[in-house]
Amino acid sequence: MSLLVVSEVSKRFGGLQAVSNVSFSMEKGEIVGLIGPNGAGKTTLFNLIAGTIALDKGTVSFNDRPITGLSSHIICRSGIARTFQVTRPFASMTCAENVLVSLIGRNEPVSLSEREGIIRENLSFVGLAGKENALAEDLNLIDKKRLELARALATAPGMILLDEVLGGLSSLEMNQALDLIRSIRDNLKITILWIEHVMGAVMRLCEKILVLDQGELICEGSPELVSKDPRVIKAYLGEADARD
Repeated sequence: MSLLVVSEVSKRFGGLQAVSNVSFSMEKGEIVGLIGPNGAGKTTLFNLIAGTIALDKGTVSFNDRPITGLSSHIICRSGIARTFQVTRPFASMTCAENVLVSLIGRNEPVSLSEREGIIRENLSFVGLAGKENALAEDLNLIDKKRLELARALATAPGMILLDEVLGGLSSLEMNQALDLIRSIRDNLKITILWIEHVMGAVMRLCEKILVLDQGELICEGSPELVSKDPRVIKAYLGEADARD
């Protein structure tokens, strides 16, 4: 049984077809990359899965249960968390308070006695141990991304949608982020669907890659298969390079 099944999903905004008949499935424990040129429909697809915007057509199921049409907070409680390309912490709140807010996204309620331990555990896991009382607005970029991940993890998800977590990071910070992503899958057993433009990182970490172009899924497969597909080369490099 696949963990996530997306079937013939479509979304139009005015006269623009943002996502067109996209179908794919993911198995538990996978790290799957979602790539494509700017404007390909990647974030729209995330929003459709997460319930932020409504589908025009198609279905989405998670853990063998339909989630099509459910509100985003219900989908979160069903086990799908997400991060954002632009980090969105509550700037004037501490790291601990940011994670505390995320506990409302859990399917099972958390008692007062459990909260502090869960908050510390998640902050420590992402590398923010000792920064529980630091204000989110005072964090540097990588620590804001760590906090974004801690907030997602605090909802106790079975799957996380990661949106360009490597953007703006140095080479050292990218390697640290990749180690963290791998640890989320290996140690926490959380499945990951990951939008990313840093192709070397995607090829290194993902078992499978989905390629969107102009709202359509043009290729799906292993990093090796995707990197050699003429449609993918054309979408990124243009026709002249694809012919060479």
